[in-house]
Amino acid sequence: MLIHLIAAARPNFMKIAPLYHALKKEPWAQPVIVHTGQHYDLNMSDVFFQDLGLPEPEIHLGVGSGSHAEQAGQVMMAYENILLESRPGLVIVVGDVNSTMACTIAAVKIPEDRAQKSKNNKTGRPIVAHLEAGLRSYDRTMPEEINRLVTDTLADILWTPSPDGDKNLMQEGVARTKIQRVGNIMIDSLEMLRDTIEKQNVCSELNLNAGDYGLVTLHRPSNVDDPQILKRLCKELVGIAKQVPLVFPIHPRTRKNIENLELMVDLEKDKQLIISEPLNYIKFMNLVFNCRFALTDSGGIQEETTYLGIPCLTLRPNTERPITIDQGTNKLCDLDNLAENVREALTQKKSDVPRIEFWDGRTAERVVKSIKSLLS
Repeated sequence: MLIHLIAAARPNFMKIAPLYHALKKEPWAQPVIVHTGQHYDLNMSDVFFQDLGLPEPEIHLGVGSGSHAEQAGQVMMAYENILLESRPGLVIVVGDVNSTMACTIAAVKIPEDRAQKSKNNKTGRPIVAHLEAGLRSYDRTMPEEINRLVTDTLADILWTPSPDGDKNLMQEGVARTKIQRVGNIMIDSLEMLRDTIEKQNVCSELNLNAGDYGLVTLHRPSNVDDPQILKRLCKELVGIAKQVPLVFPIHPRTRKNIENLELMVDLEKDKQLIISEPLNYIKFMNLVFNCRFALTDSGGIQEETTYLGIPCLTLRPNTERPITIDQGTNKLCDLDNLAENVREALTQKKSDVPRIEFWDGRTAERVVKSIKSLLS
């Protein structure tokens, strides 16, 4: 079976890597990586393939940046041509970026007169599976929430990471037969590379002591696109750095906005606030392993810190990963209570790893088993 694995942004790469390696071991599977090009900065894309032991993508759509509509439209047009040429039997989309939704739409809407029907495939189109399905923030101002809703509505198989994903889908009327809980694929990547991650010594390279710094990642439009919010956020970071050193591997989008507001000089003046370029997965995870707390608006770090028992402050009003709050170490916060929450986080210690079912580094195995069942 020819299987397309869709990758677009950094978290996608971590999600496809364990599955790619698991499928390569199967004689019946031919996994092919399709890189849409949504992230094209070297440190945001290509280096992640190297870290995760992935080959150069066989198919590269080269879409690049643009508005949400531009990205989605270009991905759909480019990927439809690929689908008609290569005719995969299965398309696996991951996460919730624009390319996830766009490739799903392209795959399920192949023109019927051009589709290749067979005995086992009456529609002539590939089966579409969504890995990390069912997550909901219930905030439709988030572009990712729209992507999740559309993808889960159209996909044929929905692989969920946790019980809340199952519940969300069933509440939306999705047939139970389409839903399969397989676990958290991000933990597979973490465990796959744990030895390599732990051998790194990024703290020393940055003149930091392990367990004595905070790690910051911020990129969501709600935090970095509004000039007034971004100015206040930068002021808060400077204030926090007076209590504890901060490491801030800065996203290109965030850097651009900070520089446009002429705030970078003030941030770089503070010796306790270390700003770096985006780091590759292994180095970044070494910083996660050794941080005292994380401050983020990302999704994946909420999961990784929960798995590792590290306090996490999520600068958002909601999360599509509520299990990280209910059973983990995550806490939502805003600019009004950020300083207070940081002080509280500094009093907490690394806790025991919570026992969340199927967050065990074996999600890729369960996905492969699911595909085998599909074939039989």
